Formats: sequence, structure tokens, C-alpha cells
Amino acid sequence: MTQQMTQLVDTLTAWAPSGIQISYLVAAACFILGLKKMGSPAMARQGNFIGAIGMLLAVLATLIDQHILSYSMIGIGLAIGSVVGVWLAKAVAMTDMPQMVGFLNGLGGLASTLVAVGEYWHSRSHDLPLSSAAVVSIAASILVGNITFTGSMVAFAKLQGIISGTPLRFAFQQQLNMVLLGAWAVGAGLLIANSGDLAGFAGINVISLLLGVLFVIPIGGGDMPVVISLLNSLSGIAAGATGFVVMNNVLIISGALVGASGLILTQIMCKAMNRSLPSVLFSGFGTDGGSTGQGAGDALNKTVRQVDPEECAMMLGYARSVVIVPGYGMAVAQAQHVVRELADTLERKGVEVRYAIHPVAGRMPGHMNVLLAEANVPYTQLCDMDDINPQFENTDVALVIGANDVVNPAARHDTKSPIYGMPILEVDRAKHTVVIKRGMSAGFSGVENELFYKEKTMMLFGSAKDAVNRLVNEVKQL
Repeated sequence: MTQQMTQLVDTLTAWAPSGIQISYLVAAACFILGLKKMGSPAMARQGNFIGAIGMLLAVLATLIDQHILSYSMIGIGLAIGSVVGVWLAKAVAMTDMPQMVGFLNGLGGLASTLVAVGEYWHSRSHDLPLSSAAVVSIAASILVGNITFTGSMVAFAKLQGIISGTPLRFAFQQQLNMVLLGAWAVGAGLLIANSGDLAGFAGINVISLLLGVLFVIPIGGGDMPVVISLLNSLSGIAAGATGFVVMNNVLIISGALVGASGLILTQIMCKAMNRSLPSVLFSGFGTDGGSTGQGAGDALNKTVRQVDPEECAMMLGYARSVVIVPGYGMAVAQAQHVVRELADTLERKGVEVRYAIHPVAGRMPGHMNVLLAEANVPYTQLCDMDDINPQFENTDVALVIGANDVVNPAARHDTKSPIYGMPILEVDRAKHTVVIKRGMSAGFSGVENELFYKEKTMMLFGSAKDAVNRLVNEVKQL
């Protein structure tokens, strides 16, 4: 019996490496399938579940790998991380999700850096030689990981209001970045030539941390959706580079998937803003601090038309079709649930209700979709910009709730406007447009919105949640 058990153990031990790699392959397939399904709102939850199964499989396969040194330390980390994760899931409001995504991106970059630093320190403390390829992988992981970490922390601070969201620029800023990149390359070169060069190792860490800060501070709050998606991509690239450091196939694959999907999403965001990625990163969009284009300046001479909740409710209740345009103001007021209640009330009166979603509305990609999903808004009522724009001319009322730059008609015709050429939701083409907003302030772009002064536009001033609540009560009484 003892001999048979020994043979079984030997067989399992011999099979384990192949079994782990097969598990990694299945996990990677789950990641790809999950990402594919996430492209559709109706299948997004299923895609997220499949991706979670793949990650669980990858984690379990790694835990039974022979390279694991201490299960007790892993258990402690798992327990602490689980407690913090559950607390964050319950404590963080949906309106704070953009900054939470930025914060988690930063932690992903920091994790990649720490793995690379740990691998380097292990080799140094045990006098183990590092190949040039290994040093290159470590240096790349440190560069991308540290930039992702500090850049994400700055983005988090801007979105959280800890620091100003206004772009911070100074003389010779880009030149300084180039000098720092050159210094990092010199430090990496010295490290490749002599892997024991501790000064070079410390230098590339400090420089990459500083580069992350300088990378994000000149970017304004209006560009945060692009920045967050780009930082998400960088966190994936950092993870992939770390995969080469520790020679883990599933980490390389998953990092490549996150990096590629993040870059694709970044390109989609840039297209939605009619801007190139270099212009987002280096132009300091929004530094004018509220300057207006000529078209917006002319609009300031026109009359603002106000509407009270009773009159607005009558317009909505007796309309045939209403298109709701959610924006960041809805998110701040946490009004998504009462907006859903308004839509349900209108539908019971025979009104066709749809939602128009701009790709960069809010502070992160898909921000409005997430909020509306939380309120259980049917996916079939969500319309993207290209589909809904041709239908505005046949829409009785366009109800804009807290959106600003994404509905500014100046983007179509005012060549002097910073947002000229940006695709917008053409709510001004509807028969009537009602804008719910606290005041007449400009959006994050700093551009005055000429929609507010259009002849067919009426302003309903107040908090989104309070205003929509009053609309619900008035519509119910019709």
C-alpha cells in the first residue's frame, strides 16, 4: 500500500506542472470570453461572472504551485484584503465609483512594482545572478507600475476634490519629462550592465514615481474618462511585464488583455471627444478656466427661460416621446433611482421613454450605464449617441439631468470653442428641451453652454434629485 501511495504522489507531482499550465490556459479562455460578453450590456453580468471563474481558477492553480513559499502569509493577506474589499463595496457610493476605479488602478500598478522589487531584492540578497532579460523585465515593470500608481493617485485626488481638477502646467514641463525619461533610461542601462547597482535601482524607482505625478497633473477634470481608461491599460501592461519577471503565463496573458482592452477603450473615449490622445495628455484642456468661444459669448446676450415643476410635468405627462439625458449632476445628486421612478410613471401614462448615453458623460467610461443599471433601468431603453441623435427631431421633450459639455451645440459650429468638433447629443433639435441644473455654471471644459439660451430650452433649477422628485409627484397628479 505504501508503495502504491508513493507512486501516486510521484505521478501527481510529475503531472502538476502540466496541470497548472492547462489551468492557466482555461483561465485565459475565461478571460477572453468574459471580455467578449462584457461588450453587451445584456451579457455584461454573465461576462463578469465568467471572468471571475477564470480568476478563481488562476489563483487556485497558483496556490498549488511548488513556488509558493508561505501559505500562512497568503492566508493573512487574503483575509485582510477580503475585509477591506467588503468594506469598500459597502461604504463607497456609486457616485464615488470613478475615483475608486482610479484608486484600484493605482493599487494594481503598485502591486506589479512590489513584485518586481521583491524579485530583484531576493536575487540580490541571495547573490543569485539576473540575466539581462530579467533586469529589463524588472525595469519595465517598475516604470509602468510606478507611473500607474502615482498617476492614479493624482487622478483619484482630483476626482475626490482633494486637489483641484484644473490642469496644472508650468514652464518647460514637457522638457522636464523628457529629461527624466532620459535619466531613467540611463539608470536602467546601468542596472542592465550591473544588476547589483543599488543606486541605479533606487534611481529608476524614484524617477518613475515622479513621472506618474507629472503625467497626470496637467490633465483637467473633463479628460478624466480618458485618463482613467489609459491608466487601466497601464495597470495591465505593468501586470504583463511582471508576468515576465516571475515567468507566470496567466499573468502575462491577463496583463496583455487588460492592456489591449484599455487602449481600445481609450481610443473610443478620444473619438467620442474628437481629440487625439496626445492632445489629451499634453494640451492642458480646460486651463482657460471658463473661457467661452465666440458662439457661447453671443449666447450670453440671450434670455434664459425658466420652467417650474408643474409646467414641466405637464410637458412630460402629455408628450408622446421623452428622451432622458443623464450627466454627472445626476450622479452627484444620486438621482438615478428617482429618475427611474419618473420614467416608470411616464410609461404608465403611455409616454415612450428612452435614455441617451454619451460615451464620456460622467467621470469614467460607462459611468452613466453603471448608475442606471444600479436603478434597474432596462437595457433596451439605453441608446448610444449615434442611434439617438437622428431621433431627436421627432422627440417631444429632451430632459437633460446634470449634463453639460456633452449637449453643448457650440461643438457643432463654434470653431473658437475648445470643444469644437466633439460629437454631442443633439438635444437642441428636440421640440422642447428641459435642463435640470443647479445654476448656469460651465462644465469641466470651462465652456459656457449655449444650449441654456436656446429658444426651445427651459431651465429647471435645483438639485437633480429634488427636482425630479417634484416632477414625479406632479406627473402622478395629472
